[in-house]
Amino acid sequence: MLSHLTLQDFAVVSRAELAFGPGMTVVSGETGAGKSLLVDALMWLTGARADAGVVRHGAERAELAAEFGLADAPAALAWLRENELDDGDACQLRRVMRADGGSRAWINGRPATLGQLSALGGLLVEIHGQHEHQALLDRGQQLALLDAFGQHGPLLEAVREAARRWAGIDRELADLARAGDVGERLAWLEHQVQELSAETLDPESLEELAAAHRRQANAASLLQGCEVALAHLAGDEGLSLQRLLHQTQAELARLAGDEPRLAEVLSLLESAGIQLAEAAAGIERLHDDFDLDPDRLRSLEDRLARLHDLARKHRVPLEDLAGRRDQLQEELEGLAGAGERAARLGREREAAAREWNETAARLGQARARSATQLGEAVAGLMGELGMGGGVFTVALEPLDTTRPTPQGAERCEFLVSANPGQPPRALRKVASGGELARISLAIEVAALGFDAVPTMVFDEVDTGIGGAVAEVVGQKLRALGGERQVLCVTHLPQVAAQGHHHYRVSKAVEADSTHSQVEALSEKARVEELARMLGGVEITKEVRANARQLLSRASGR
Repeated sequence: MLSHLTLQDFAVVSRAELAFGPGMTVVSGETGAGKSLLVDALMWLTGARADAGVVRHGAERAELAAEFGLADAPAALAWLRENELDDGDACQLRRVMRADGGSRAWINGRPATLGQLSALGGLLVEIHGQHEHQALLDRGQQLALLDAFGQHGPLLEAVREAARRWAGIDRELADLARAGDVGERLAWLEHQVQELSAETLDPESLEELAAAHRRQANAASLLQGCEVALAHLAGDEGLSLQRLLHQTQAELARLAGDEPRLAEVLSLLESAGIQLAEAAAGIERLHDDFDLDPDRLRSLEDRLARLHDLARKHRVPLEDLAGRRDQLQEELEGLAGAGERAARLGREREAAAREWNETAARLGQARARSATQLGEAVAGLMGELGMGGGVFTVALEPLDTTRPTPQGAERCEFLVSANPGQPPRALRKVASGGELARISLAIEVAALGFDAVPTMVFDEVDTGIGGAVAEVVGQKLRALGGERQVLCVTHLPQVAAQGHHHYRVSKAVEADSTHSQVEALSEKARVEELARMLGGVEITKEVRANARQLLSRASGR
């Protein structure tokens, strides 16, 4: 339920703070005073697109904020928790719109998108504008209203789920059909996989192949290098490192008796000699392992050439050939069972169609019952709204389609006859704007209250009616206020008198600037406001008495 609404620099409102309670709250004021600005503020707070024109002239930005209690809005509380935006049992929406057209929004102090505002707002507030009845001319909206009236949500969701499942399976079958000649694709895949599988493509094997090729390709240079190194280390010529080292050790050994510190140097030379011997042995072993084998080199080059050809063929780096092989293998296995898969999908599609037919039939039966109930309820309300003898029926027609549809197996049409003796015609063909407004209001009153939205807003939906009919409209809205929080912007005193609470919007010009003010009315001020709405410029004692009588009748006193 809406508890507070704050407006700052919004259109002609410099600042306004309003508190709301349960029941029906009415908002009245002279034409042009800005009564509907409160409704506009709620629309922008619940996701409507920002318009820089709503920023008060001369201000940098407009700020709006609303607070809601969530005790009567479990769906909104669940949404907040799911999106990790919850903050106890209350919710605050805030929106700032800059004069340059920019806009920002917050939910419980955390930045939010317009999509999030809209999703949450739809669970908190339901707004019926002056031209809301135009939406009821759409047959899709009529079907949605019938389902809301009949509380068909679970059945409708089952039908939608069956239709989604059928459509998903149908898309899979279409994809299989678009694949073309499966046999030809299978043959190509088998050849590619066989060709790639004939090679060892793991990273270790590819690295070992490259190293082996390098050794064979450079075998002659490696042999010659090893021989030169061996000659330097341990060769027979007088300049070999080992011979020179031995000579150096012998010379220093003779001197060591005269200089004891040379003993450490001799120890280092001895270690060096051991390492030189080990190095020579290692080079000799490598030398013996090298083999000038032209056939081996040719075999390695042939294999490398095959691998590079495969890489170019499949347009991947050499090291990605194994991944490409696995990808083709996966596709091969998938297509190998394509025939069996198509048969299985066909059976699943038939099962989904049967399920849809069963659930759609149950939904159709529920809709037929609800159509009768809604027709009777609206026809009764039409009589109360000054259209006695009028007829209202909800016609259900089967959909001409072979595909399961999310909305079910039928569509509906609202048929109405405003005058006795005339055959019912489609609501969208009713010519009189006044009649359409009253019929639409009857539909709304009959169907409202069947959803979980705790706050309902009506922006002059009573346009085009007056007198006793207007009082009946007010009574219906007041009764609705016993079940939901109702905010009603009205210009009719008969409707305004039915409110449990009353706000007046007034406009004044100060220092060449126009301001709108919103004030809560006391019982005495309500009498004056209703008298103004009844009597116009001159308010007489009789008019005030009439206003007090309206309030008395509304409160049952």
